[in-house]
This record gives sequence, structure tokens and C-alpha cells, in this order.
Amino acid sequence: MVISRARVIFRGRVQGVFFRANTAEKARSCSVRGWVRNLRDGSVEAVFEGDRTHVEEVIGWCRTSQPYAEVEKADVKWEEASGEFTDFDIRY
Repeated sequence: MVISRARVIFRGRVQGVFFRANTAEKARSCSVRGWVRNLRDGSVEAVFEGDRTHVEEVIGWCRTSQPYAEVEKADVKWEEASGEFTDFDIRY
């Protein structure tokens, strides 16, 4: 399996709506590793590593299926995978 890595900035109503917790749960269920955190400007940043199909599934779910969030924009940047993650964490 080739590991892919994406860094994503989600914008819209993404803070205070369980976005990070729901993202972590979805990522773990898809065997995707990395982290998610709130940014000071009201957006959310996430780094996803795993099988590209699974990473794309999580990103797509975050865009359209978050139960309480309204994602207006998701900026995705594909990067070289590092393999540094053992789980998916919420960063504070």
C-alpha cells in the first residue's frame, strides 16, 4: 500500500460544532492517521495519512457529511507522506 498525505484547511462553520471530534472518529474508522486542530482565524486544519482512497473518503466526508458543520471551502494540499503517525489525534 502506498501511503498518501493531505493537509487540509476547512473554512466555514467548523468550530464549536464537534468538527474535530467527528473528523477524528471518521479518520480512525477509515484507518487514516494524522491530526486535526482549530486555527485562530476560525478555520480547522487537518493532516491525513493513509491509503489515498481512504484519505479522499475522509476529506469528502468532512466536506459534505459533518452533522453540525457547514464547510464552505476545503483547501487540499497533497504532500509527501512521512509515516510519522500511529493514530489520529485532536490537537489543542
